[in-house]
Amino acid sequence: MESWDEDGVRARIREMAARDPEWHRFGADTHRYELAPRLPEAEIRAFEESHGIALPVEYRSFVAEVGDGPAGPCQGLMPLTVPRPEAGEGWAVDGEWEEDRLPGRLAEPFPLTEPLPGRIGAPADALTRGTLMLAEQGCGMFIRLVLQGPRAGEVWQIDPDWGGFVPVSPSFRTWYTDWLETP
Repeated sequence: MESWDEDGVRARIREMAARDPEWHRFGADTHRYELAPRLPEAEIRAFEESHGIALPVEYRSFVAEVGDGPAGPCQGLMPLTVPRPEAGEGWAVDGEWEEDRLPGRLAEPFPLTEPLPGRIGAPADALTRGTLMLAEQGCGMFIRLVLQGPRAGEVWQIDPDWGGFVPVSPSFRTWYTDWLETP
């Protein structure tokens, strides 16, 4: 697995910020093109052990080598181990973040083997087990990283009202890099 180029990622984010000083790009007003510090290996390992999981290598290496969000696609990356500083303001994303950290939830099998397009009839909670919420798109749509099963490592979007639960990227690296490369 190739390492992340922390300096390159941070330089590109600074360039993106310079081109968007008023935060017009979707989500920029939330993440403000800022990256939190990297997570120490011991903190990542403790998170994995406490949840009985192994994070996909590309995501794990990102939080270890680049930063623990928030600059990223959609409304920005959610932090891995601690809530957002502004948590508690009534955002749905914070509820999703907390739900993911309930005991055993991340270690459960991801229930889907195929995309589930269209309106979702089942409660979304039953479908998102074994996934980690990465980002909020707004209007109840979330980007999730599959942690368990044959789809592990893929990035999926859940839009219960219209779009279903479908893959949007084969990997975290591709998903994040596509955002970095978007003008």
